[in-house]
Amino acid sequence: MAGSSFGNIFKITTWGESHGKGVGVVVDGVPAGLTLDETDIQKYLDRRKPGQSKFSTPRKEDDIVEILSGTFEGKTTGTPISLVVYNRNQKSKDYSEIASYYRPGHADYTFDMKYGFRDYRGGGRSSGRETIGRVAAGAIAAKILHTLGISLLTYSRAIGPVEIKASPAELLAKGHSTVLTKISENSLYMPEEDAAKKAQDYLEQCMKKCNSAGGIVECLITGLPAGLGDTVFEKLDANLAKSIFSIGAVKGFEIGDGFASAASTGLDNNDAFRMNENANVEKRTNHAGGILGGMSDGSPIILRAAFKPTPSVASTQQTVNKSGENIDINIHGRHDPIIVPRAVVVVEAMTAITLVDALFINMSARMDALTNFYHTFYHT
Repeated sequence: MAGSSFGNIFKITTWGESHGKGVGVVVDGVPAGLTLDETDIQKYLDRRKPGQSKFSTPRKEDDIVEILSGTFEGKTTGTPISLVVYNRNQKSKDYSEIASYYRPGHADYTFDMKYGFRDYRGGGRSSGRETIGRVAAGAIAAKILHTLGISLLTYSRAIGPVEIKASPAELLAKGHSTVLTKISENSLYMPEEDAAKKAQDYLEQCMKKCNSAGGIVECLITGLPAGLGDTVFEKLDANLAKSIFSIGAVKGFEIGDGFASAASTGLDNNDAFRMNENANVEKRTNHAGGILGGMSDGSPIILRAAFKPTPSVASTQQTVNKSGENIDINIHGRHDPIIVPRAVVVVEAMTAITLVDALFINMSARMDALTNFYHTFYHT
């Protein structure tokens, strides 16, 4: 199977299946000398692990990460970092029935059409458990960004029809620590208490009807310098879109005003440039979401990912079996009534991975920067 690697200089390759021995990732391109141990990665994995609330799958996994290579005495060595999380609570028998038919909304049919064979235990590689490798790699990327003064603030913007009221600018004005505290106060990772309560009520109604819900994850990036990304085929927004769309269940992606831009006018949508009190160029507004011409413009980057409802629901659904017969099914097993809260950290991880790769590529964009680096590094 191709397609399990992402990135150029900072490159990740995820591996493993939902009901195999374990899942993990190999991360290549991490510079030597970064302070790193399992605790740095574990705090990210703890944000996505199952069984944390009634709104996530009851599958009980500690998701304890082990670093197998690439570090020595608490620092990265510059060699590939291999990370593993062993599966401890598989119940493959829950999925034995679905080997004979195709679940609506899943990759069962397309897997069979492509390979003529599929791992039906929880979806195999197409399971949400594959994201463990992404999150583990994203934790490393996020630590690199933190050392460079770049921050990511990620949360659930909407659960079903319930959306928070605050704009990205209003949330950033409150400060990262304040918003993070609010997010941590509810299991849906929403930064507003009232919206979180309404969303919980909505989800409870969905669960009573044996149904599921979707939602929107929003990520705000601050501290990123202007000029990151390349025009034409390697635009920063295009690469962010690819990384976010590679997450299972993502069906929509926006930067800045996104689809709302289509109903706007040029005068309303353009962000005016002005000189600030420090004699630096800045924008008066941020409809572009921090990216112009495929390159970062120095203002906060605003991105959103729309997640479809979880396709595995207990209600009766129609499908076909491998014998070509129309049948009705009721899916059993352990499933999330909504994946948005657990996907928050996955969106953050893939964003961090994309940004680090873009930063590393950008180091060779200008001759004066390259000359300055080598003269400073090797002649002092």
